[in-house]
Amino acid sequence: MFESTMEKINAIIRSGSTSGMSEREFFQLEIERWKNSEERQNQIIGEKYYRGKHDILDRVRTVIGEGGNLQEVRNLPNNLIVDNQYAKTVDQKTNYLLGKPFTLQAENKQYKMALSNIFNMRFFLMFQNLGEDSLNGGIGWIHVFYDNDGAFRFKRFAPYEILPFWKDSEHTILDCVVRVYEVEAYEGKELKIIEKVEIYKVTGVERYVLVEGNLLDDTETLSSDYMVLKNADGAAIGYNWGRVPIIAFKYNDEEVPLISKVKSLQDAINMTLSDFQNNMQEDSRSSIIILKNHDGTDLGEFRRNLAAYGVIKVRTTEGIDGGVDSLQITVNSENYRVLLELLKKALIENAMGYDAKDDRLSGSPNQMNIQSMYNDIELDANGMEAEYQASFEDLLWFVNKHLANNKMGNFEGEELTVIFNRDMLMNEVDIINNIKNSVGILSKETLIAQHPWVNDVVAELKRLEKEQQQSDIYAGTFQELKEGETDDDTQES
Repeated sequence: MFESTMEKINAIIRSGSTSGMSEREFFQLEIERWKNSEERQNQIIGEKYYRGKHDILDRVRTVIGEGGNLQEVRNLPNNLIVDNQYAKTVDQKTNYLLGKPFTLQAENKQYKMALSNIFNMRFFLMFQNLGEDSLNGGIGWIHVFYDNDGAFRFKRFAPYEILPFWKDSEHTILDCVVRVYEVEAYEGKELKIIEKVEIYKVTGVERYVLVEGNLLDDTETLSSDYMVLKNADGAAIGYNWGRVPIIAFKYNDEEVPLISKVKSLQDAINMTLSDFQNNMQEDSRSSIIILKNHDGTDLGEFRRNLAAYGVIKVRTTEGIDGGVDSLQITVNSENYRVLLELLKKALIENAMGYDAKDDRLSGSPNQMNIQSMYNDIELDANGMEAEYQASFEDLLWFVNKHLANNKMGNFEGEELTVIFNRDMLMNEVDIINNIKNSVGILSKETLIAQHPWVNDVVAELKRLEKEQQQSDIYAGTFQELKEGETDDDTQES
């Protein structure tokens, strides 16, 4: 059993095959296999469905034609309605767990201050978008790097661009990462799409261009180390992290995208709405015309004419009387409504979301009713947060190295707690009463952290301390005045 991808490559190269295989050829074959894999296709579908590009948009109206074969018809309404419940669920789950900036708790104030400068609002926005990547692709990716100005930066990679090679079966340690992405470039006056390939290893990043399945050296962007610093003589020296500077943030342990759980339900919702609209617009289909004593046609043409024109040719028994009758057809909208409600409810349950119009929210719901409604999304968020907490430890490893390298402090081994502030509907009255009842049992900091009106616990504690100091000053001054009055009264006596 190989411990790493590189060891596997070296073993293949050393094998006794006639032609052997180079490292570059190995990656060429792996990229080709991965590009057509079911895993990557699901990631692409998840991104497409989130953006509203659903399969219903490619549907055409068909009827049974000659020989019983389906054939396209263009004279019938063909509504292509997208009711994007999937995107709504993704936004719901993302904002529930990552809608509010996370809180950092650390005993070392210097460490916390240094982290607050790195995890700023720009990072929080990127982190929230990372949640969408994790849900749509099953796994999201953050690249840690230094930009051209030497600034410490983070960048998201799209899930369908990343081919990871894991060092362990649990997918916790990355051995190397291949990124395949497209860029637009002009060749003369013609705009073309170029496939770029970046292979991230512990020793640095290698850059190629993918042409007809072959990896060619990228002459525009050369391979390099992750960091380039100048020594005392001004010479540039390359450095590496000692790890692959890409961190995986998983939606779940199996890295399964959310779309895999609900695609069929989302398609059924779109189909139901589109079919209902088609039936409502088919005015000529609300009645089928029956022609008597006119020559019929074969069954294939009969089915096609019925679907396309709404006409049936028949012959009476006597074969004498002719005429035109009609067969009335009524579209039962109640059937569509019930089916649509069932489909949407099933999608919410399978996606482990919540219904904001739930009956449990009617009137003045207590906190228990609210928590009951949030039960499914809370369970799913627990699993996602557990994965994110583990990934955050890997992210902090790079952050701590950056702080140490730039003489901002050596914080390796410092304890840090990352608290994800979930955006849950709350009954504030119940929560505040529970906080009051816990005074003397729990610490002031713990109680303040649970208060629904507090965003920054440290800032709130400082305000309380300042108010207490001012209160003590006023109380002391009042006491001195009172004691002075007593002395004067005693002297007068």
